[in-house]
Amino acid sequence: MSERVAALELRALSKEFAGNVAVRDVDLSVAPGEMIVLLGPSGCGKTTTLRMIGGFLAASSGDILLNGNSIAGVPAYRRDIGIVFQSYALFPHLNVARNIRFGLEMRRLPSAEANARVGEMLRLVKLEGFADRLPRQLSGGQQQRVALARALAIEPRLLLLDEPLSNLDAALRQEMAREIRLLQRDRGITAIVVTHDQSEAMAMADRLVVMRDGRVEQIGSQEDLYERPATPFVAGFIGHSNLLRGQLRNGSELLMVGTVRIALCGRYASSAAACLVLRPEQIRLAAPNAPDARATGTIVLASYLGAVLEYVVRMESGLDVVVRGPAQGDAVQRRSAGEPVGLTWGPAAERVYDEHDRPAPAAAQTQAVTAGG
Repeated sequence: MSERVAALELRALSKEFAGNVAVRDVDLSVAPGEMIVLLGPSGCGKTTTLRMIGGFLAASSGDILLNGNSIAGVPAYRRDIGIVFQSYALFPHLNVARNIRFGLEMRRLPSAEANARVGEMLRLVKLEGFADRLPRQLSGGQQQRVALARALAIEPRLLLLDEPLSNLDAALRQEMAREIRLLQRDRGITAIVVTHDQSEAMAMADRLVVMRDGRVEQIGSQEDLYERPATPFVAGFIGHSNLLRGQLRNGSELLMVGTVRIALCGRYASSAAACLVLRPEQIRLAAPNAPDARATGTIVLASYLGAVLEYVVRMESGLDVVVRGPAQGDAVQRRSAGEPVGLTWGPAAERVYDEHDRPAPAAAQTQAVTAGG
């Protein structure tokens, strides 16, 4: 299959429905054998983008290239693309083997070769003993495997997966995400996956494409998006973040969120609206009068989550901040609801965005500031 693996390129791809823009100017280059996950909330344009790649929707503008050749005007059945739908779309009256064989028959593959390919796919998805069963006799996970085997049987240049795990329970989703990733990587398949589940995306992707309102917010590896989010939206969507919107004051070293004063680690070249982004695991609890406390509040909820302790700290005006830390270890201090605390973090944990949701530039000189400063 490796000689058929495709490079995919999207150039300013856009789609409008009755004057409403669903996808706007999406640019994306996918390397042969790479798995890209389109991630975002419902209505962000990810499924529309996938359907344009698959040929089920015509683009309003832009281009789609496979191995450098435009396929924008090529009908779906001639694009040589395998597709796994959210609903699996198995033929209910055909058994597992016939479902897998269907695409091969449409391509008039000789019977002996088709039989061999079906057997190979059944082994690949670990369903050798299920060839004669009908879809209704299978579990959700087994149906998903059949849909995947059917898509791979035609040896597509590109594999598209549209919310392939959304109908499975949480434990099975994690297992199937790992299996799809291993299968894709071992066979060198170029794949595009659509999902709204960030845990699923993190487990499967070589790179993530976060979309919002039809546009690409950021493209990068899991580490890129988690450690260096381009916007507060990305920070909130990839993992959990505290997003604290307010006004920069005092030479841009103090953020006022309503009546709450938050002392920042750095100084920023702005004195307008801003958003402070803090990951819960990068905040530490301290005494309210600790010299490095940057804000103060009261614990209103303390939760033991196994390996993690999670606290909700409420500041003035009902502003809540989530803090997480390890639950095990000799140095772990368990705290209770009603306890006043200070919040502290280091410069590397602090991300400040300007009124346009872009990283706020640092001032010429940066200095540490305490809450009392």
